[in-house]
Amino acid sequence: MASNKSARDGEKIWKTNVDKVNAELVTLTYGTMVAQLCSDFNHKYEEVNKQLDKMGYNIGVRLIEDFFAKSGVQRCGNFRETAETISKIGFKMFLNITPTVSSWSADSKSFSLIFDENPLADFVELPNDGRAQDELWFSNVFCGILRGALEMVQMQVEAHYVSDILRGDDTTEMRITLLRYMEDEMPPDDE
Repeated sequence: MASNKSARDGEKIWKTNVDKVNAELVTLTYGTMVAQLCSDFNHKYEEVNKQLDKMGYNIGVRLIEDFFAKSGVQRCGNFRETAETISKIGFKMFLNITPTVSSWSADSKSFSLIFDENPLADFVELPNDGRAQDELWFSNVFCGILRGALEMVQMQVEAHYVSDILRGDDTTEMRITLLRYMEDEMPPDDE
């Protein structure tokens, strides 16, 4: 029931409270930025992944305020509710997509987001250098965004991709694990 309400809320917010940007512009701009990072770091994809995560973290730290201001969502009661809010309201609000929440761990501290669509990956082909398919997580900025946003609401999480259609996998799956609930404290210095 709460899941259906979240889906309705996400759809309503997308239609009424969000300024929209051309998806192709975002996709092409993001793709250009990733290509530039690959060039800047001499195709050391592990470093590119770190930079994308770091950029995402800084976006997430700021994006959470916009999320609360436009969505009217109150603090979630537990991590399961947080997952549903991320999927059905957060992703819907900012990207007009709704990844599926699945594969909960027995302790309810870890779940997966399955992306049926990923607007950042439209028109993308990974470099054919024999390494990118195994090393580059093209949309790693999403992991950083979730880390940054959730830290601002006192949840320290780890987020990483398990699979990506761009790498030849059947699905694009991100795994999010709650590491701990944080006391009110300053976020770590992450430029």
